[in-house]
Amino acid sequence: MIFFCMSVLMMSSQSNSFHSKRAEDLKRDILKQTADLGKELPTVLLIHQMDRHEGAWTILPLMRDFSVAYGRNSSWIFFCEEDTRIQVVKLLEILRRFDTSKEWFLGKALHDEESTIIHHYAFAENPTVFKFPDFAAGWALSIPLVNKLATKLKSEPVKSDFTIDLKHEGSSIALYIWQKGDGPHLTPVPEFCTGDVNSDRVDQCATTFSNFLPLCGEPVKKEDVFVAVKTCRKFHGDRIPVVKQTWEREAALIEYYSDYRDISIPTVDLGVPNTERGKLLTVGSLSQVTVIFRLRKLLSCYDPNEPVFLGERYGYGLGTGGYSYITGGGGMVFSRTAVQRLLASKCRCYSMDAPDDMVLGMCFSGLGIPITHSPLFHQARPMDYPKDYLSHQIPVSFHKHWNIDPVKVYFTWLAPNTEEALNGKKVEFNREDL
Repeated sequence: MIFFCMSVLMMSSQSNSFHSKRAEDLKRDILKQTADLGKELPTVLLIHQMDRHEGAWTILPLMRDFSVAYGRNSSWIFFCEEDTRIQVVKLLEILRRFDTSKEWFLGKALHDEESTIIHHYAFAENPTVFKFPDFAAGWALSIPLVNKLATKLKSEPVKSDFTIDLKHEGSSIALYIWQKGDGPHLTPVPEFCTGDVNSDRVDQCATTFSNFLPLCGEPVKKEDVFVAVKTCRKFHGDRIPVVKQTWEREAALIEYYSDYRDISIPTVDLGVPNTERGKLLTVGSLSQVTVIFRLRKLLSCYDPNEPVFLGERYGYGLGTGGYSYITGGGGMVFSRTAVQRLLASKCRCYSMDAPDDMVLGMCFSGLGIPITHSPLFHQARPMDYPKDYLSHQIPVSFHKHWNIDPVKVYFTWLAPNTEEALNGKKVEFNREDL
């Protein structure tokens, strides 16, 4: 994510070598565009290089810093992701339309199709009326609004102990800014786009989004990816068949870990009882639908010699010395180096019912190994996200079997083609139905 003011540009980046290089490339591109316009070059800061607490990626905690540092000599802060492409001249033209002495919240508007717990059941009677920004298209706050938020946060800090991934945080931020009607709604800006750079509308857009699956060479070999699936006895009869019917064939090395040995699957009994609160300390989850061939492409961009802990990032107690973690529902990926360092540390679950994904986050935080976030892993179902958001996604996983057909989800969103052979028959599913 980039933070762009009239004189300062701040980029939310990640310390992993793949992501830090992408951030640096985008920084150079924006600086070159600005120089070619004959404008004074902005100051560019990378968030992962700043001395901030772990929760800096959640944005709202940064407002007080923004206000102190730039509240008197800047007009706007513009936010975007590392894959967003910006036409600086058009962006400046758009921002000039708005009176910078007023409070403005600008972006490409998304809305929930139905009320969801992820978005806090906001506007439950008609969720479509509440708009929040698509971070991929970029969004902007005027400095008067930044200053107001900074003042509010000083007296009323964000109270939640848990922080969810930024693709959900958009609605949280919009709700905080709206302040039950006392603050501004999101003002839609049609030139903030998520169409690809090769789309027909690109000339009209100040921003576009590279909606491709990263590929940094040949996909990682099947034999170099070990898939560990966690389950328990009560799910052997309904969830394991889903995996075997869909993506198991893509995995060369796969084992199922359970609280019960079942030779028909087969499963490995870890000798750890299943609990309602805790989870077995393994890598995958049978309540998710994933896709190995896309994961192998994605992993080509990461160095296995680096300690990589990859997936969808959440946070716990970030404002009070807490830690980030990878939410287990979307799937967790560990490099060999990360696993070796974890085992050498002897960090363990503190109780039988400890939430494994959070314990792993705590362990890696203690080792100084950062979370590497990817928006392609999903903790929820396709229907839980705005259609416009998923339209520029090439997902790696979705989570949960609740009120959906997980086989349809796989063949609609994740299989190599939208038409696949299922039990010897050709099937085709409509994404609008999911």
